[in-house]
Amino acid sequence: MKFQLRSLALVTFLVAIASPPVHAQSQAASSVATADDPFIWLEQASSPRAMAWVNSENAKTVAVLEQDPHYATLYASAVKLAETRDRIPYPSIIAGQIYNFWQDAEHTHGVWRRTTVASYRTASPAWTTVLDLDALSKSEKANWFWKGATCAEPAEQRCLVRLSDGGEDAVTVREFDLPSAAFAKDGFSLPHGKQDVTWENPATVLVSREWAPGEITKSGYPFVVKRLVRGQALTDAVEVFRGTASDVRAGPFALDDGDGHHAIFMSRSPSFFESEQLVQTPKGFEKLAIPLKASVASLVAGQIVIRLDTAWTPAGGTTFTAGSLVSVPLASAIANPAQLTPTLIFAPGPRESLDGLSATHNALVVAQLDNVRGRAFVYTPTHAGAWTRSALTLPDNVSIGIMDADIHSNTALLSVTGFLTPSSVWLVDAQSRTLASIKSLPAQFEATRDTVEQFEATSTDGTRIPYFVVHQRAMKRDGSNPTILYAYGGFQVSETPTYSPNVGKLWLERGGVWVLANIRGGGEFGPAWHEAGLKTHRQVIYDDFAAVGRDLITRGITSTRRLGIEGGSNGGLLMGVEFTQHPELWNAVDIQVPLLDMLRYEQIAAGASWVGEYGTVSNPDERAFLASISPYNNVRSGVTYPEPFIWTTTKDDRVGPQHARKFAAKLASMNIPYLFYEVTEGGHGSGASLKERAHTTALEMTYFTRKLMN
Repeated sequence: MKFQLRSLALVTFLVAIASPPVHAQSQAASSVATADDPFIWLEQASSPRAMAWVNSENAKTVAVLEQDPHYATLYASAVKLAETRDRIPYPSIIAGQIYNFWQDAEHTHGVWRRTTVASYRTASPAWTTVLDLDALSKSEKANWFWKGATCAEPAEQRCLVRLSDGGEDAVTVREFDLPSAAFAKDGFSLPHGKQDVTWENPATVLVSREWAPGEITKSGYPFVVKRLVRGQALTDAVEVFRGTASDVRAGPFALDDGDGHHAIFMSRSPSFFESEQLVQTPKGFEKLAIPLKASVASLVAGQIVIRLDTAWTPAGGTTFTAGSLVSVPLASAIANPAQLTPTLIFAPGPRESLDGLSATHNALVVAQLDNVRGRAFVYTPTHAGAWTRSALTLPDNVSIGIMDADIHSNTALLSVTGFLTPSSVWLVDAQSRTLASIKSLPAQFEATRDTVEQFEATSTDGTRIPYFVVHQRAMKRDGSNPTILYAYGGFQVSETPTYSPNVGKLWLERGGVWVLANIRGGGEFGPAWHEAGLKTHRQVIYDDFAAVGRDLITRGITSTRRLGIEGGSNGGLLMGVEFTQHPELWNAVDIQVPLLDMLRYEQIAAGASWVGEYGTVSNPDERAFLASISPYNNVRSGVTYPEPFIWTTTKDDRVGPQHARKFAAKLASMNIPYLFYEVTEGGHGSGASLKERAHTTALEMTYFTRKLMN
C-alpha cells in the first residue's frame, strides 16, 4: 500500500542478477537457531497443518477488517483504481513496435499486446493481442502469470517467454514466434524451475537451471550453465560453465548494440554484492579484470559499460570512485580480458548517485539522483574514445526512470513521476536530444490542496537523513495528523518520489500524511550509503528510521497516537525491528512479506542469498548481532506493543511465508494482539491479479484507518 511496490520489484531484480555465496552453516549454529522453537512446523509452507492454521488466521482477520465500516468503500475504490482503463500502458520496444502487458477486470491473468509507435502516441492506441494468458491458462488448465520475455537479436522475432504458476519466482520458459503470435512448434521449452536463459544466437540458448536433482546452490538457485540447440533434448545440452554450490547463483546474459556487436557474458558471485564477470572469447569464458563489486551494465557502439560499486584503480591507471560508470572497448576485452584500460563516463558528486541506464543505437541514456531528485542525461562516445554529456530537460522534483531503449534506433522511453505529479511516459531521441511527453496518467486523486516538503532528521551518529512529507497545505502542526511513514533501507535500493493513486485517493484525500524516509542501506547517495548499514553495522538503519519518526513528532506533524509505519520484504524486517525496539513510537505497524526470524533466515526459501547483506549465523559476531535484532527472537512478555498487521503470500518462494507465520504464532502464544493475513497467490507481492492486490490494499488501509484516524 505504498507509492508503488518499488522495493519489492527491485529486490526481485537484485536477486535475479546477484550471486552471493552462502556460508556453510554448522550444525551447532542451526541447532541453536531452532532450539525451543515451538513454531518450526509453520516453516512447512504447504503442509495441511500449516495451511489449516493460515485459513483459521485469515478468517479471524477478515472478520475484523472486512466488517469494519470503512472497508467496503476502501475496497471499491482500490478495485476501481486498479482496473481503470485510464492507467498508462507501460511500453517496451521490440522490433520497432510498442509492446505492453496489461491486466484488467476482463483479463485477470493479462494479455501481452502490441501496437505501432505512432498508434501508441494517440489517445486510444489500436492494440493487437499477441498472447492471452487467461485463454492460455484455461486451455491448459493452468494458472499462468507473466514474468517477461527476451527476444533474439537482431530480428527480434523469436522470444523466450517466462510463465509463472501463481506468481512465484520459478518459471516455465517457452519459445514464442511473434509474427504468428503463437508458441513455436519447434521451439525451446524449459520446464518449471528457477532458471536463467539467454540467446547465444537465434538457434541456440545458454541455460542455467537445476539439471540434476539437488544441483543447485544452498540459496536454491542454479550454478551450472549449458548450451542447448533448438530441437535438442535437455539431457543432451552441453555444459559450458560451472560455478560452485557455495555461490548463490551463476548464469549467462547477452548484450547487443546497434552496430551489430553481440557479446555473451557469465556472472558468478561469491557474495550477494560481489560477482565475477566473464566474457566469451575464442578460448571460452574468461574473467574480466574488474572489481568484484562491479558489473557489466550495457553495450553501446562497441563499448562495454561497467558500473562500479567500489573504487577501482586499474593496473597502471588512475582511480575511479565508487558509483562511477566507465567503458572499455569490447574488442580489447575479448582479446585480453585480464588487461583493461577503462574510460570514465560518469563520476557522482557528494549527493549524487546513478539510478539506471539503457543504450540506444549509439548513445547511453542515464538516470541519476541529485539529493533524491531525478535527473536524466545522454552520454555519447566520441571517435577519440571519450564521452560527451547532454542534459535532458524534464520536470524537477520528480523521479525519472528509464523504461526501455531501442538499440536499432535512437529512441528511448522514460517515466516521470512524483508524489503529486501523475506518471507520464516521455519519448526521447537520444541523437537530437529532443523529447516529448506522449502518455500521461489522468489525475487519480485531488492533489491541488497538497504539497511536498523535504526535511532532514539527525540520526544517533549525527548523520543527516532526508525524508519527504506529503500533506495538505492546511495541515496543522499540532500532532494530530494521521501519518504513515515508509522506508526500505537495504540492498542499495533507492526510494524516490512516486505517484500512487492508492495513497492519494485512500489516504491523502482523507486527511492523511504520507512520509518517505531515505534511510541508510539504500542507494540514494551511492554505494557508501548502502555499505554503511551492512551486516553488523545494520543498527544504523534502524536508528535512522526511528530518528525520522521522532523528528516528525518534534515538528508537530504527528504524534505517537497518530503515527503508523509500513515496509515490505527487507522493509518488513525493518518494521519488525521497529516494532520490537521502539514500540512506544508507533500506533500501527504494517509488516509486509517480511523476514523476521533472522537466526533461521538462511534456511528459509532463498534466504541464503542474502548473507552479503545480513551476515551469517555461522560467524559468531554476525550471529550475535542477528540475535540482537531478530524480531522473532526479541518479542518480550510484559511489553506494550502496538497491534501489528502482518501479511504474506503462500506462493512467495523468495522470502517465504514462514517468517510472518511464525511471528504471528509467537505473538499469539504471548497474548500480544495482532492481525495476520496470507494471500494464497502472487509470489513475493500483494497478489497475482488486480483484484487480489486491491483486496490487500483495502485491508491495509482499513487497518491504518482504525489505528490512526478513528
